Amino acid sequence: MINGLKLCVVLPAYNAEKTLQRTLLDLDRSVVDHILVVDDVSTDGTRNLTKQLPVSYAFHKVNHGYGGNQKTCYALALASGADIIVMLHPDYQYEPKLLTALASMVASGVYDVAIGSRILGHGAIAGGMPYYKYVSNRALTFTQNILINQKLSEYHTGYRAFSRKVLETLPLLANSDDFIFDNEMLVQCHQWGFKIAEISCPTKYFPEASSINFSRSLKYGFGTLRTSATYRLKKLGLSHPLFLDEEKAGQYRLTPQAVKDRIAETNVST
Repeated sequence: MINGLKLCVVLPAYNAEKTLQRTLLDLDRSVVDHILVVDDVSTDGTRNLTKQLPVSYAFHKVNHGYGGNQKTCYALALASGADIIVMLHPDYQYEPKLLTALASMVASGVYDVAIGSRILGHGAIAGGMPYYKYVSNRALTFTQNILINQKLSEYHTGYRAFSRKVLETLPLLANSDDFIFDNEMLVQCHQWGFKIAEISCPTKYFPEASSINFSRSLKYGFGTLRTSATYRLKKLGLSHPLFLDEEKAGQYRLTPQAVKDRIAETNVST
């Protein structure tokens, strides 16, 4: 626990056999109450490895996509009674040792959301981030900040902490099941007035770390811009996207029944 609050770490996994155990070994277990791995029908040995580790797990029966995996992660985290939920990619690209610092930002009650930024400081290029990805990240973030009137250093990190209230409030089930889920969620946090903090997080790029190819990166980039532009159009009364619709939000929240429905999509061992 941190400040008397129950902490759950969720790891949305897909073909993470080579990095999952390394990621888990560097987590500070003294502050973690529950660790959950959700596998999205990996084609390597991720599932066999996960069964041997001291973690809870859920295996999707069919592939739900990156965003769909996170929906299950958060549903199960809420079901565990967690007060703070940290999402960490299991590819060892982000520093697990910063878990306590990241979660403490939310546990303090000052912030509702905290993200580990690869851009704050000088860790991105030093950690091996491809130059084209660094430039794309900076350009996309600059544009997104203008469109949604924010001031974040990046929107594309796979290391995030949320309060329980955030996960119970946002209409996460209205979000994409693809990689754009992350961006939609941060835009939703801004829309609903949740306070977002950042900490500097070094990154590690190496052959075993997961990464989408150039064509998928291009698709993702346009998707992030579309998400932020949609937010701006909504503010101007020119668009009414479902994932930002406060009136219909209740239909797409992770309610107790929605959590049960999500759990039914997996083979769970908790």
